[in-house]
Amino acid sequence: MRFSELLSHLGEVRASGDGAGPARHLAQDPELGGAAALDQAGPGQLSFLEAGHALAAALAATGASAVLIPARGDGAAELQQQATQRGLAWIALADPRLGFAEALEALHPRQPKPAGIHPSAVVDPGAQLGVGVHVGAQTVIGGQVRIGDGSTIHPGVVIYDDVELGEGCELHAGAVLHPGSRLGRGCVVHSNAVIGSEGFGFVPTASGWRKMPQTGLVVLEDGVEVGCGSTIDRPSVGETRIGAGTKIDNLVHVGHGVSTGRGCALAAQVGIAGGARLGNGVILAGQVGVANRATIGDRAIASSKSGIHGEVAAGEVVSGYPAIPNRLWLRCSAAFNKLPDLAKGLRRLEKAAEARSED
Repeated sequence: MRFSELLSHLGEVRASGDGAGPARHLAQDPELGGAAALDQAGPGQLSFLEAGHALAAALAATGASAVLIPARGDGAAELQQQATQRGLAWIALADPRLGFAEALEALHPRQPKPAGIHPSAVVDPGAQLGVGVHVGAQTVIGGQVRIGDGSTIHPGVVIYDDVELGEGCELHAGAVLHPGSRLGRGCVVHSNAVIGSEGFGFVPTASGWRKMPQTGLVVLEDGVEVGCGSTIDRPSVGETRIGAGTKIDNLVHVGHGVSTGRGCALAAQVGIAGGARLGNGVILAGQVGVANRATIGDRAIASSKSGIHGEVAAGEVVSGYPAIPNRLWLRCSAAFNKLPDLAKGLRRLEKAAEARSED
């Protein structure tokens, strides 16, 4: 695909209409066969730069034939000049990373699976499959299941009874959906993720743990994506709900009765205990732990390995265990490195005080 043709797939370019649009330089309008990171790209490949890196040096060293560069920020004009002098094709975008994502979609278009059911799949007669549904090999689909139009079920998926999928969902190999799972439109569940497994509900008795039946639902609203090996538990009653557009990384555990708002992002190895509440746009970095019934406000951010036990206000950035405001945590971390010297100084003061008391 020629670079000039690729530009027509970028939303920022399309939004500019027939006007001047973003600044660009086509050079020899190279033929592009793929894309790569700036320091790994070679001839015939596209790459991009983001503000905040050593841009000039990175651009000078890249072997890419075309680049997406920042339209704003310090040195933007110099970057454009440097790219032109090197003979690179380029376009300056407000969000080069977004443009790169759109370019990858154009360079590597996904091929839809053909509609139909593989002969080795086992589909209950009571299941309802919409138009254009693809069911892969050795998939098992139970009764009272409804699968929306255009959904793709890859090999080895298990869908228990009483599961509903909206239009355009995709379940990757080995995914398991338990009874009471409700997926909206365009949801993606990656390999070996488990939706609707029983929540960890047990009642202590004199003779041991008494199991609490988990009869509730798990609801994934439209556009939710669940990474490989992640689990989302159903509660004893009520529902576990993941808000529309939320993205869940690999190896994340969401406990029973949890609810998240829209557009949250949960990184790998996050663990959320039962009954926790997350607002809209919450970001939890890797290995964050959220305690039972904790509450996190809209657009709050927790840095890696934070432990959240109570309430985090909307827009707050927290770090540490237990989680405290990020700026305070940075100060505490700086002081932590000084503790050995402080301890030595304290011991000297104690010895001096003892000597004076003996005198």
